[in-house]
Amino acid sequence: MLNFKEIISVSLILFSVIDILGSVPIVIDLRKKLGHVQSGKATIVAGVIMIAFLFLGKSILNLFGLDVASFAIAGAIVMFLIGMEMVLGIVLFKHEDASAGSASIMPIAFPLIAGAGTMTTLISLKAEYQTANIIVGIVINLILVFIVLKTCGWLERKIGQAGFSILRKVFGIILLAISIKLFKNFF
Repeated sequence: MLNFKEIISVSLILFSVIDILGSVPIVIDLRKKLGHVQSGKATIVAGVIMIAFLFLGKSILNLFGLDVASFAIAGAIVMFLIGMEMVLGIVLFKHEDASAGSASIMPIAFPLIAGAGTMTTLISLKAEYQTANIIVGIVINLILVFIVLKTCGWLERKIGQAGFSILRKVFGIILLAISIKLFKNFF
């Protein structure tokens, strides 16, 4: 059953982890290097990765003898570190450079949108929220990702670097609080 409160929570958590607004400078840089970024394809590939991991993630964990609670705690720690990156402006996770052939899809879809933090978050969310609400949250975020990818040049002109920095810090604080809540739920 769809729950509006859960959908909003999931959407905000994923929005904070995906941090598409914080990734706009990377997307703009790719666009300058390549001339074009395939926004639609990147969004679809990211969606497929997220939905697949939502349903198969637990099976993948079972292959390694891990339970969802352990992965959720690990996910809370990863989300905490991502939040620290956003708030403090430090780099803990290295983003790999794009190869010329797949540059307009792969570094954007994976790891920028559907990276390790997003996958870990999905497993953590599955332990806490209903699957249908998570799927709606994913779709909402994919729509937002597509809009941001399509309008990143315009956003760069309107919001500016200082605006992106402020948004990144605000969502970092939200992500830190959410990660602590997830961590507390398993202790």
